[in-house]
Amino acid sequence: MRSEGGRSLPKHAAGQRPRRAAPVVWALLLVLLLPAAAPAQAPNPLVATPALSIGVSPGDDASRSTVVLQLFLLMTVLSLAPAILIMVTSFTRIVIVLSLLRRALGTMQLPSNQIVIGLSLFLTVFIMAPVWQKINAEALQPYLDRKIGNQQAFDNAVVPLREFMFKQTREKDLALFVEIAKVPRPRNAQEVPTSVLVPAFIISEVKTAFEIGLLLYVPFLIIDMVVAAVLLSMGMMMLPPIMVSLPFKLLLFVLADGWYLLIGSLVKSFG
Repeated sequence: MRSEGGRSLPKHAAGQRPRRAAPVVWALLLVLLLPAAAPAQAPNPLVATPALSIGVSPGDDASRSTVVLQLFLLMTVLSLAPAILIMVTSFTRIVIVLSLLRRALGTMQLPSNQIVIGLSLFLTVFIMAPVWQKINAEALQPYLDRKIGNQQAFDNAVVPLREFMFKQTREKDLALFVEIAKVPRPRNAQEVPTSVLVPAFIISEVKTAFEIGLLLYVPFLIIDMVVAAVLLSMGMMMLPPIMVSLPFKLLLFVLADGWYLLIGSLVKSFG
């Protein structure tokens, strides 16, 4: 077909479209069919989901199982070490007396709990030093030198502690737990079980601590009563007596050198 001027026109200009639809359709089909035709890839071991399992399986060597059980028992004993330190030493009496002194003075937060516990720990180490030395000489060092076994070292270590607890335990408290445990009446101190001696020692320590605390409370209580009576007679009912009596109680405690007397009495009470 020719246009005006003698030039020929393209065929699509005459109303015919180019045949480009077929290649586009084939390309879409290839894109859709390629993933289905691709082979299944193996999972990457580096990105696999981790699995965790805990179990108990029979072992070939019995000694290895014994070592594992000993480690579990050792960890259990170490977790109970703070309670053992508190219950079989002088720590209980000291910390109760210092706490009661703080309440008797009326200074609820002074000294702080950290100071009270720290002072109690250092006094406990000081008081229990002869006991630790006996345990070290009779149980720990022979065990480290492989002269005695585990059971013998434990028996040797318990003896100094039992001697210390017997000195601080009242016969009445010991008889109470012997009766509760329904064990035969012991003929001497060696026949008293340690499981009976420990609770008897604890309640004896608590009772002794409260007795000392009561003696500490009496002079400060008298000061509180005198100050309250004076304020009431003066008509100052809205003024808290603790605000007036606190300086007088501190003055009395300082003039009497209270820390020297208290700590000295506590340490000598274990003598």
